[in-house]
Order: sequence, then structure tokens, then C-alpha cells
Amino acid sequence: MLLEICANSYQSAKNAQDAGAQRIELCCELSIGGITPSYGLIKQVVTELDIETYVLIRPRSGNFCYSEAEFECIKKDIQICKDLECHGIVSGILNRDNTIDIERTQELIDLSKPLPFTFHRAFDVVPNSKDGLEQLIDLGADRVLTSGQKPKAIDGFETLKKLKLQSNNRITILVGSGITSENAKLFKDAGFKEIHASASEIISTESSDYFGNTPQTVSNPSKIKAILKAIADEI
Repeated sequence: MLLEICANSYQSAKNAQDAGAQRIELCCELSIGGITPSYGLIKQVVTELDIETYVLIRPRSGNFCYSEAEFECIKKDIQICKDLECHGIVSGILNRDNTIDIERTQELIDLSKPLPFTFHRAFDVVPNSKDGLEQLIDLGADRVLTSGQKPKAIDGFETLKKLKLQSNNRITILVGSGITSENAKLFKDAGFKEIHASASEIISTESSDYFGNTPQTVSNPSKIKAILKAIADEI
């Protein structure tokens, strides 16, 4: 089973690599669900680290229905990731009714090639997950990151199993949200091949300022190693 770590900084990415994770999803601002990381961060990670790096392309927080200006920004960021020799793209677009925006998502998938494309957790608000999955398969998406349309994957377990059965190996179901060393093996035993976790901890700080006290987090090597141990093949 492959473990992907959601890395929100260079240090998180390095911790993931050092702990033995096979892949990262690089982003910023996990507290708002993640947005596109900076050019400098992307370049530093792909230049200085060896871990397989997929990049989240999401221009802002909030919903997943984007204006033409935002759509153009997404496309430019994908091209930047290709130019920087990243290993994969994570993105997706919905219509106002939360159905998948077929035309524009197809454009993003085509633009991303030859890099693999992951449709992110916007999928978890799609009204009909069965229809949505077939649409992503038809569009040529390589995987979909999902918690089974629940806040935590453990709560969406039954839906995840149905999606896996439906996929029939035509698309990878990447299970994410609330994955820990305590529940990771449950998903492995159910036949899932990939899981996604932040495995993070809050960095304590004694200082505060008028910008507020939004906690800073970083991936924790011990938590990552614990997940890897939980899903390791038994000898």
C-alpha cells in the first residue's frame, strides 16, 4: 500500500521523505483545506528532495466553482508545475450545483499530460458519487482523493468500498481524511492500494500577534512511520 502525505511546507515534505512515505501532495494552508503552494516552495521541494511530488492546484479557499480568471490561473499553475518537473497534478472544478464541470476538468487533465491527474476532494460534495466516478473515468483522471463523502474516511468506509468495487481498477481510489496508524490497516485489508494523510502536529509557539493564532502544523515523522508500520506487508 502506498502512503501519500499532505505536505504544507518544505519541512513537512522533508519529514515525509525521511520517514519513508512514497509520495507527497504539496500544498499550503491546510487549515482552509489547502491551496496552491508558491513557486519557490515547489521548486525547492522538487530540486532538493527525491520524493514523488504531486502539487495541489487550487487558487483559493471556498467552493470549487471558478471564474474564467481563476481558471486561467489554474492552467498557468499546472504549466509551471510541468516546467518544474513535478510528478503529478491534483485539481478539479465543479459547477454551481456541485456536479463535475466536465468541459473544464477535461481541459485540465489534457493540459496536465503526461503527468498523472488526481481529482481532489471536491468529489466529496458531488451529489451523485456513482455518476461522478464514471465521469472521472471517462475524462481520463488517474485517481480520485475521497473520504467517501463524509468528513472522515472511516465514516465513509461503506461508500468507499462501493466506489472501489465500481471502479474495477479503471481509476485509483485514494482514501484520505482522518487516516491514522489506528485505522490505516482497515483500508489495506479492504483492498485499497493508496491512502492519504497529513500525519501532522501543531508547532507550539510562545509568540502571537494581531494576525491571530492560526496554528502552524508540520508533518510528524513518528506518525508517518507508525502508519507505514501499520500497513507494512507481514513477513
